[in-house]
Parts: sequence; C-alpha cells; structure tokens
Amino acid sequence: MAALTPTASAPPPTPAPPKEVTSAASSVRRRNRPRVWRGAVLALAGIYFVVPLLASFVFTVHTPGQGVSFEAYTGILSADGFADSLLLSLGLAACTIALSLLLAVPALVAVRLGAPRLRPVVEIVCMLPLVVPPIALVSGITTVLRWGPEHLSTTPLYQTFLVVQDESFPLVLVIAYTVLALPFVYRSLDAGLRAVDVPTLVEAARNCGASMPYVILRVVLPNLRSSLAGASFLTLALVLGEYTIAALLGYQPFAVWIVTISGSQAQTSVAVSLLSLLIAWALLMVLSRAGARAGAQAQAPTPAPTALSGKE
Repeated sequence: MAALTPTASAPPPTPAPPKEVTSAASSVRRRNRPRVWRGAVLALAGIYFVVPLLASFVFTVHTPGQGVSFEAYTGILSADGFADSLLLSLGLAACTIALSLLLAVPALVAVRLGAPRLRPVVEIVCMLPLVVPPIALVSGITTVLRWGPEHLSTTPLYQTFLVVQDESFPLVLVIAYTVLALPFVYRSLDAGLRAVDVPTLVEAARNCGASMPYVILRVVLPNLRSSLAGASFLTLALVLGEYTIAALLGYQPFAVWIVTISGSQAQTSVAVSLLSLLIAWALLMVLSRAGARAGAQAQAPTPAPTALSGKE
C-alpha cells in the first residue's frame, strides 16, 4: 500500500542566474553610483558659483529704501573713464596676444621640427612666470625703469625708456603681460602641436616647393586654429583682469578703473565686473563649441572613392 500511495513531488529547484547576468547587474549599479555623485558634485559647484553672482546682481539693482533700479547698468557707458580704460585694456590685450604668439609659435614649431630634446628647457622657461609672483615681477620692472634713465641719459636708449612708459599706451605693460601669458600660451599651443603630425606636414609642403614662411602660415597655422583661439582667449582674460602690475606701475586699465570707482560708485563697479565675467563665459562657450566642431570635422571619415564603371 505504501508503494501504491502517491507522494507529493518536491518543486524543481530554480536555476541560478548565469554569471554574466549578475556581473551585468552589478556593473549597472556601479555605473549609477558615480552618476549620482557626479550630479551632486555638479549641483554643489553650480550653487557655489551661481549664488555669489545672484547676490552681486541683487546688490546692483536693489537699493535699501529706494527699491529696484537698473541705473547701475544703464549708466555704465556714460561713467567717467569707462571707455578710455576699456579701450586701453583691449589695445594692450591685442598687442600682448600678437607678441606672445609671435614668440611662442616659431619657437615651438622649431623645437618640434629640429630640436625635440630642447622641449623640456622651453617648457621650464615658459612655466617660470607661474612660480614668480607678480609683485616680484613688478618690483624688478620698477628697478629697471629707475636704473635706465639715470645711467643711460646720454645714450639713445634713454628715449626708449620714455617711450615704453608712455601713459597713453604703456608698452611696459605689454611686455609684462606677455611674460605672464607665456604659460597659458605654451600649454595651448603644445596641446595643438601634439595632436598634429607637424614634421610630416612640413616635409610634404617642402617637397612641393613651398618656402618655410609659407609652410608656417598656410600649413601649420590652419591646423592650430583652436589652439591659437584658446591661447588668445586666455591672454585676453588675463589682460582684462590683471590689477597688480598696472596699479603698482601707476597706470589705469580696465581692472584698475573698476577698483578705483568702487569707493564712490560701488554698484557700477560690481555691475561692470558682473558683465565682464558673463561676457568672458560667453566667449569661452563659443570658443569651446568652435573647437569641438573643428575637431569633429577633422576626425570625420572621408568617403571612399567610388569605382568607375566602364572603359576609360
């Protein structure tokens, strides 16, 4: 009877999930965690940068007891000294960009082509301004400017010291800003030259009969457009925001003018600073978009040539 009595069969064991599925699920969880932390970090960074900007904007448009007014922004163009200081800074920036590129581009191309062993030496020389404080640099410049007229008053170099200190356009600031901009210009151009096979391009152009100046202007520089634009933008931002050297030498470009009017026109000073910061951010975004678009076009695959049908 016991043998004829049906017994309840145990349910079949559920198969274990394969190792590939478990590993994929764990990898998905690992990917989601960095995304959450990344979003949190970006949110905190955004709050850190946006809150001071909002506070500055509120300070410029709100006056206790008078309400909201945009006079700080509408009166920027008519402010005393605004146009002169801005034009002076833009002129200094243009000359600084031209001088720094004229110094850096031929030197880096020559090192890349003929003397790659000198690259560490050039890098150290270009990075020295990051180590030397601006206050020490301006102290040395002041010492040289005081020493020159006293000892070179009977030589033609005396007029040179007077020209570089002209208040309408101080060339001494161009020289100082060029030294300060060298690290940023070097890093931008060096990254661009690493991404381009300069020796091959130069050799191909030279084999076609092109002269070396033609090769630099028509072959090398077009491949460094994004790097040149980045170096120019960083130099422009440096010149527009530099205060220490210009103030200690007694000149009044844009940054010094902002600090000068901060005592009597505090709202206008903050409004000008806020607008200059937003304009710099907008230029940086445009530059990054242009660089990304140029890089995408450069990396786009060229279509394969179609086979010709028929007899030639």
